[in-house]
Amino acid sequence: MSSFLQSIEAKRDGDALADEDILAFVQGVIADDASARIPDYQAAAFLMAVYFRGLNDRERRTLTLAMRDSGETLVFPPDPERPVVDKHSTGGIGDKVSLPLAPLLACLGFRVPMISGRGLGITGGTLDKLESIPGFTTRLDRDRILRQVDRLGVAMAGQTDQMVPADRRLYALRDVTGTVPSPDLITASILSKKLAEGLDALVLDVKFGSGAFMKERDQARELAIHLCNLANACGVRTRALLTDMDTPLGRAAGNWLEIRETVECLSGAGPDDLRELVLSGAAHLLVLTHRESSMDSAVSTAARCLDSGAPLARWNDLLAAQGADLAQYATLLCRDPLAPAIGEVHAPTAGYVARCDARILGEVIRDLGGGRTTQDSVILPWVGIDRIRKLGERVEANEPLCRVHAMDRAGLDATLNRVVEAFRVVKDPPSPPPRIIEVIGN
Repeated sequence: MSSFLQSIEAKRDGDALADEDILAFVQGVIADDASARIPDYQAAAFLMAVYFRGLNDRERRTLTLAMRDSGETLVFPPDPERPVVDKHSTGGIGDKVSLPLAPLLACLGFRVPMISGRGLGITGGTLDKLESIPGFTTRLDRDRILRQVDRLGVAMAGQTDQMVPADRRLYALRDVTGTVPSPDLITASILSKKLAEGLDALVLDVKFGSGAFMKERDQARELAIHLCNLANACGVRTRALLTDMDTPLGRAAGNWLEIRETVECLSGAGPDDLRELVLSGAAHLLVLTHRESSMDSAVSTAARCLDSGAPLARWNDLLAAQGADLAQYATLLCRDPLAPAIGEVHAPTAGYVARCDARILGEVIRDLGGGRTTQDSVILPWVGIDRIRKLGERVEANEPLCRVHAMDRAGLDATLNRVVEAFRVVKDPPSPPPRIIEVIGN
């Protein structure tokens, strides 16, 4: 591997790599033959060099496309009347937008092969939420995804074993070498998977704040620009929403609790901020695919469809298609709560909610078992926090600020004081920031 050592040294010194060097790196990462495979220590050294030195636009594109082409891809028959679209979020607390958005998009005439991920750190994962539904499977092979999307307009699944294998190995290395935050490597990771879906258009939700992977707005904006520029250059019409994640999205966070809130949204109700992001994501895709000429008309079209009941019916069809036990699911929806131990956090004084720290709530949910502390952690679907009061809402003294769901009293008692610290109540009403801060892309 002396030739690859030269690539490591070149990137370490800040030089741009030739396309063939990057292609050789990706091929070496996935090679089955041990003699041709790049060892982990060299791959990790290369990732660290990229972390510190970065990639230029050409290098970033070459790496992304090489990763996309490292395994199987989805190929849909051309159909101008049914564009292939998707949405990706960088993750946040209570971020369940994908769940109601996917069936809404299907009812708007799109084909949606939504390949999603699991929770990362304190941020929830779409697959973990879906798997809190009894019987629901997210393990679909390529042919099943293609057939289901053609028939229903939507499939929600995990990355297949054969799809973008280079990303799977590189992500595992990034996770243990401190190179996850690299904007270049994040861009390649996200877009290699999305480009493998054969998309016509893509909307991105890039979050920043205490409950997001990226804390600073400028950092998130840089990533959003990288993602949009590269995706558009690769022929996928793309926009990014820069959204605030200092506070949880919606009023519920935790796998099953977010399924319940998804059903509320699909029923024409639910929290306003969740509905806003769902309709905005659908509207941007309608405009990107020239189905609507303006955002105002696109939002109106999406809202009429969401309120029609058709997306809720398509959601139920999706659950049935992917093995859900619909009878048990319906029974669970009618039961509240499901967790054995429930406790409320109360306002210390009368006033207005001025703070609800998403990071603290995310850490509490993770520690209750709703997220992973190790790769082998077992997810507890019923734990979480709901009935979360929103910024600017009036509360009276001793009125509940939220409700905590735990698996036992000891776990509940250990977390209630931590949840109290997430909230601040003030005398005068604050001015909450908008959820969507900026739209990036044409």
